[in-house]
Amino acid sequence: MHRNGSHKHSLILVALAYASFISLGLPDGLNGVAWPSIRAGFNLPIDALGSLLVMFTAGYLLSSFSSGQLLARMSVGALLALSCLATATSLVGYAFAPAWRVMVGLGLLSGMGAGAIDAGLNTFAATRFSARTVNWLHACYGVGAASGPVIMTRVLASHHPWQRGYVIVGTWQLLLAVSFTFTRKLWSKTDTDARSLGTNSATRATSLSTLRVPIVRLSIAVFFVYTGIEASAGTWAFSLFTEGRGISLMTAGTWVSIYWGSLTAGRLAAGFAAGFLSVQRLLSASLLGVALGATMLWLGGASIFSFVGLGFMGFACAPVFPSMIAATPARVGVTHTSNAVGFQIAAAVLGQSLFPALIGVMARRLGLEIVGVALAFSAVVLIGLHLSLTSAGSRAARAIGNRLIETSDRNVK
Repeated sequence: MHRNGSHKHSLILVALAYASFISLGLPDGLNGVAWPSIRAGFNLPIDALGSLLVMFTAGYLLSSFSSGQLLARMSVGALLALSCLATATSLVGYAFAPAWRVMVGLGLLSGMGAGAIDAGLNTFAATRFSARTVNWLHACYGVGAASGPVIMTRVLASHHPWQRGYVIVGTWQLLLAVSFTFTRKLWSKTDTDARSLGTNSATRATSLSTLRVPIVRLSIAVFFVYTGIEASAGTWAFSLFTEGRGISLMTAGTWVSIYWGSLTAGRLAAGFAAGFLSVQRLLSASLLGVALGATMLWLGGASIFSFVGLGFMGFACAPVFPSMIAATPARVGVTHTSNAVGFQIAAAVLGQSLFPALIGVMARRLGLEIVGVALAFSAVVLIGLHLSLTSAGSRAARAIGNRLIETSDRNVK
C-alpha cells in the first residue's frame, strides 16, 4: 500500500511539473501576437515593448539567482504555489492595467514568478527525475510556447480584445497555484525535500561558496552561450532569409517554425534516447550537431542546405538545456545543487537576451550574413566550454574518490 501510495504521489507531481512547464511557455507566446493591439491601445512606439521585456528579465534574474536561498527557507511546493500566484496576478493585471507604465511594472512581478517557477522546478527535476523525464519536461515548455500564439490569435480573430488572452492564461496560472497549494505536502514527502536538496541549515551552501566552485562557473558559461545560440537562431533566421538572402516570407516563416518545432520534437526524442545513451554522450552528439547545423546555415546561402541546417540546429539543440540541468547534482554535489541551478537559469536568461542583441548590433554594421558566422563560431566556443566542464568534472570526481580512499585507509589503520 505504501509503495502504491508513493507511486500515485509521484505521478501527481510529474503531471503538475508537466503542466507547469507548459505554463512557463504560454506567456512567451502571447506577447508577440498581442503587441500590435497593445501598442495601438496605449498609443506606443514600436520599440516600447523593450521596456516590458527589460523589467521581465530583471525579475527573472532576481528570482532565479536567489532560488537556492528561497528553497532554504520554504518547501518546493510552497515556492511554486507563490510563484504561480505572482505570475497569475501579473497576467490578469496586464488585462486590467489602466496605463502602459502599470503594465511595465507588472512585468517585474511576472519575471519574478516565472524565474522562481523555472529554477524551482528545474532544481526539483534535477534531483528527482531521470534525464528522460527532464527532457520531456522541457518539451512541455515548447508546447506552451507554441500554444500561446494560438490562444491569442483565436481571441483576436474572434474580435475579442487582447486582454482576454491574458485573462485565459492568467486563470490557468491561478489554477496551478491552487494545485500547488493543495499538494505542497506531497512535494515535501519526496526525496527532494529541503534535506535532500542540501538546503537544511547544516548542509546548505551559501551563494558565494557555490560561485567559488570552478565547475559551477564553467556551467554558468555553458548555459549563457547555449541559450544565446538557441535564441539568436530563432530571432535572426527570418531576417537573414528574407532581407539577407531574398527568400520569400512564407518560406522563411515556415522554416523558422520548423526550427522551433524541431526543438520540441528533439526533446521528446531525447527523452527516449536518454534510456540507452549516457548524458555525456547525448550532450557531445548534440553539440556537434549544433555546430554542423550552424555551419550549414552559414554556408548554404538560399539553398535547401541552409534551411535543413536551421531545422537540424533546432533538433540538435533540444537535449542540451534539460540534459545539463539533469547532470547538475552529479556535477556540483547536492549541497550546491539548488544554488547552481538558479545561477544556470539566470545565465540562460542573460544569454537569450544579450546574444540576439549583440548579433543585431553586428548585423547592422557588417550585414545579416554575420548571423551564420556568429552562430557557427559560438557553437565551437560552446563545444570548448563543454569539454572543459567535462574535464573539470572528471578531475573533481577523481579527487573525491582519492579522499574517500584515504579516509578509508586511515579508518582501517
